[in-house]
Amino acid sequence: MVEGLVERLRSMVGARGMASSSPKRLEEWRRQLAECAEAKGGEVSARTRAAALAQTYLGLDDGGRHAFLRLISLEFGPAPVRVAEAHEAWQRAAGTPSQWDAEAELRAALRSARIRILTQFNAIPQGVKFLVDLRADLLRYLDEDAEMAPLDRELESRLAAWFDVGFLELQRITWNSPAALLEKLIEYEAVHEIRSWTDLKNRLDSDRRLYAFFHPRMPMEPLIFVEVALTDRLADSVQALLDEHAPVFDARRADTAIFYSISNTQAGLRGVSFGNFLLKRVIDDLQRDFPKLRHFATLSPLPGFASWAGKNPQELVEAGLDLDVVQLAAGEWTHDVTAARGINESLAQLAARYLTLAKSRRGDGRLPLDPVARFHLGNGARLERINTLGDASPKGMQQSFGVMVNYLYELDDLEQNVESFAREGAIATSAAVRRLARQK
Repeated sequence: MVEGLVERLRSMVGARGMASSSPKRLEEWRRQLAECAEAKGGEVSARTRAAALAQTYLGLDDGGRHAFLRLISLEFGPAPVRVAEAHEAWQRAAGTPSQWDAEAELRAALRSARIRILTQFNAIPQGVKFLVDLRADLLRYLDEDAEMAPLDRELESRLAAWFDVGFLELQRITWNSPAALLEKLIEYEAVHEIRSWTDLKNRLDSDRRLYAFFHPRMPMEPLIFVEVALTDRLADSVQALLDEHAPVFDARRADTAIFYSISNTQAGLRGVSFGNFLLKRVIDDLQRDFPKLRHFATLSPLPGFASWAGKNPQELVEAGLDLDVVQLAAGEWTHDVTAARGINESLAQLAARYLTLAKSRRGDGRLPLDPVARFHLGNGARLERINTLGDASPKGMQQSFGVMVNYLYELDDLEQNVESFAREGAIATSAAVRRLARQK
């Protein structure tokens, strides 16, 4: 049995790392994992054993980690015989006073040893962060190793429970926050790169706000954070917002809050959603501090726009564009003011069609293809305005030819928009965007 598993592992992960997952080592892991799942010697001993296993895992190379997680996924599921017996007992007990005891036994039989192992890991110091990072590894292996899916499903379910929004703490981060935490922001910023400490200080100035969600067991690790600019208008250029030399706006005069960057920081929490709760909590916090605020909107990227245009070249032709996606992304056309005006008009029409007509293959095919659009529209925002050359950085040109979008959060309309989007895939749009989408 051990030799067979080794051969399967070798075929999946290759020779790299197999020295750390030899038959002898696999057998040792199997024994330790079984003892961990059974909590032999009591809870204290089980946690000590889990801590040792975690340390072992951290010392493995990539191939060894794959083998370790594959072992858990394949060999520590529910016991089929016990599940079958519990199911038969439950069926026999249905409608009798012992039905509920039989149901409890069936639930216990379905609870795999994998879950018990994960729970033991959770209990050790830094256990929550360990499991988040472990799932980040697991997600990488899952792309080429479908047999890891049972472990991923159970780990995602556990993390969703442990990271319920009710456990999370909203904190405002300022220039006076610990330096280690500020360094994490520079590392984790995923939308608009923080280029320097001066850049970061600008994003934390008096006309800006930065909020993050934290888990009590990961106090120095932001899970997701949002950057906000306080203004008196709907922003249309991220370069203007990030200009370190621009004068500081008097926040007391602000009537608009612009969410210009939202970054998820933990790859291992993919599928665990709390971004919508973050925005709602931030809006409440901003309204308390700035009663004059009336408008809440985003300045958002279109991360899939250029890719979609490349796969649908006929859309470029129909929009009246003579340039291909490579030429559009290169941005040379922006230097000719006259040509740029016409190209930007066509790009605005093309972006409106992309956002309102291009659909994802996920689910029933009614949701927008663009992931940022799905997020904000799913939270009740309205597709308000399309801004050409809103992000003229190399990254912005490559992913969307510089186009950015304002999603507007009208607080009185959020609930209705959420329901319409969830029920029908209806996209709330402004009249200006609707006109753009219809133009040829």
